Amino acid sequence: MTALVFDCDGVLADTERHGHLPAFNATFERFGLPVRWTEREYGEKLKIGGGKERMASLFADPAFAAAVGDADRTELLLAWHKAKTAAFKQLVADGRVPPRPGIARIIHAALDAGWVVAVASTSAEESVRAVLEKAVGPNSIPVFAGDVVPAKKPDPAIYDLTVARLGLDRARTLVIEDSRNGLLAATGAGLRCLVTVNDYTRGESFDESVLVVSELGDPGRTPIEVLANRGAARPGDYVTLDDMRACLEEPR
Repeated sequence: MTALVFDCDGVLADTERHGHLPAFNATFERFGLPVRWTEREYGEKLKIGGGKERMASLFADPAFAAAVGDADRTELLLAWHKAKTAAFKQLVADGRVPPRPGIARIIHAALDAGWVVAVASTSAEESVRAVLEKAVGPNSIPVFAGDVVPAKKPDPAIYDLTVARLGLDRARTLVIEDSRNGLLAATGAGLRCLVTVNDYTRGESFDESVLVVSELGDPGRTPIEVLANRGAARPGDYVTLDDMRACLEEPR
């Protein structure tokens, strides 16, 4: 049984710049918090897995902690994150978070071919499901997300859980990621990984990946850029399901 397991943010859609960043900043404004993240600052925050964890990092600034006061931090973070998730979902519903090229094509092709398709993300499950439905339409694709595991990527727990719950063969499972943290989570679970970079992650190291591309691509679009290839796939203008199957084979 061959399987594809997709990360969500930066893989299914360009969620970070168009979704999460504006949703975080809208939440900060709503709660009167003395912070607004720039794109550069948010790029640094992406090294932290999980939205609540990124918000929690704000308390490392004594000035921010003093401005917030002595309220229970756990309750504050839960309230902030709930509001941020609602703001993000609205952006998705409004069509402000575009699916990445090739996602719908590859997922439908894999399902038609009888492959198992799943999503494994450290983002809130309701956010992930909103992005997935916007990208591929109504579906029954299993999603493993949020706090279903105790540790976020680069810990492999979310991928170990996905493999166990779905009964996947690690040798026949390919993960699609966009960041080094995601890549390390996948390979830490003994899974091969194809990376589709974005503007935030393009400069990261992906030495453990089998294939690194600028995007999955689609017919009629500008040809993809192959940034690294350590496997048997030989993609042309866009990545095909046969290329993904080849990523699971040993290079010749």
